[in-house]
Amino acid sequence: MTSMTSLFLYGTLRHLPLLSVVLGRKPNGVPAQLQDHCVMKVRDRTYPALHKLDGQVAEGLLIAVTEPERARLDYYEAAHDFDLRPACVETADGARAAHVYFPSCPPVATNAAWSLEDWALHHGAPVTLAAKDVMALMDAFTAEEIGKRYNSILARAHSKLRAADSPAPMDVRKGPGGHSVTVEATRHPYNRFFAVAEQDLRFPRFDGGQSRTVTRAAFIMSDAVTVLPYDPERDRVLLIEQFRFGPYMRGDPRPWSLEPVAGRIDPGETPEDAARREAVEEAHVSIGALHEVAAYYPSPGGVTEFLWSYVGIADLPDDAAGLGGVAEEEEDILGHILSFSLLMELIATGEASNAPLILTGQWLSMHRDRLRKS
Repeated sequence: MTSMTSLFLYGTLRHLPLLSVVLGRKPNGVPAQLQDHCVMKVRDRTYPALHKLDGQVAEGLLIAVTEPERARLDYYEAAHDFDLRPACVETADGARAAHVYFPSCPPVATNAAWSLEDWALHHGAPVTLAAKDVMALMDAFTAEEIGKRYNSILARAHSKLRAADSPAPMDVRKGPGGHSVTVEATRHPYNRFFAVAEQDLRFPRFDGGQSRTVTRAAFIMSDAVTVLPYDPERDRVLLIEQFRFGPYMRGDPRPWSLEPVAGRIDPGETPEDAARREAVEEAHVSIGALHEVAAYYPSPGGVTEFLWSYVGIADLPDDAAGLGGVAEEEEDILGHILSFSLLMELIATGEASNAPLILTGQWLSMHRDRLRKS
C-alpha cells in the first residue's frame, strides 16, 4: 500500500502551475486553514512565511502526496530553507493532521500580508519556469547547492520570458521558429553562476527536410546590459578596466579589459534599471537619459547571452573616475575618463577590444553631434 502524507500549502506552492511542476503532476486538494498563524511578507523575498499570531488564520491548500512526490516538494522547499513540521489544520470536514513547510531560520517579517494573487501576477511565470530547471537538476545537485544557485536560475528564467515576449522582426529570416525543433535528450553537465546545457536535437532544413540528430551545447547566461557614460558638454566618456577570466584563459598576456559599465539584469529588473544600478555600483556615476544602441546576441553560436547596450548621459568632471565594484562579489574596477577622440583611437588601435565597447563607440560616433546639440 502506498504511503501518503498530508501537506498544508500556504504560500507560492498554492499557485497551481508551480505546484504542478514541483509535484510532477496536476495537483488536487481541498481548502484548509491553520489557526493562530498568518502568512506574511518576508523582507527582500517575494515568497512568504508563516508567523504564529493568536487569533489569526492562515488560508491554504491541503493535498495528499506519495513518498516520491513528497521528496520532490522537500527538495524544492529545502532549496529555499524551508522544512516540514507537523500541525493540525481545519477543513470543511473537520480537523486534520498535516505537515507544513516552515522557514528553517526565523525570517525578517515586514508585518504586511502576502497576497497569492499579487505574487502570481508579478512573479508566477518566472518562478514556475525556474522551477522546471530546479526539478530537472534534482538528481545532480543537493537542495543546498540549488539554493546557492537559485538567483542565477531565476535570472535565466526571466531571460527566457523576455525572449518569448519580444521576438525580433522576421522581414528577411525564413526559419520556422523554435517550436519546430525536436529535442531528443537534454543534459546539464554544469550549473553554477552560469550553466551549460547539452541537447541531442533535430531541426528543419531550408530545403524542406529534417537535419539528422546532432548534439549541441550552449553556455547558458542570463540577459545583461552595458552602458557607456557620456558627457556631451565635455565630450568625454567613462570606461572601466578590470581583470577578465576569458582573455586570461585564452592566454592573453594582458587580461585586463577596457569596457563600458556592464552587468547582469537581476530578477524583476528592466534593462534600463540594471544599467543605472550598474553605473552606480561599478563607476559611482548617476546616469541621466539613456539612449539604446542595440539589443543583440554577442555570440549566438553557443552562448545564450543577450545584451542591451546603451549610451548614458552623465556628468563626468575630472574626478569622476576612481575605484569601483561590489566588494562582496570581489569586483576590482578602475575607472578612466577619456576624450571621445581618444576612445575612437583606442578602438582603431585595438586596445579597446571589447565588442560592446566597439559597437557603442561606433554608435556614439554617428550620434555624437545630435547628443551634443540636445
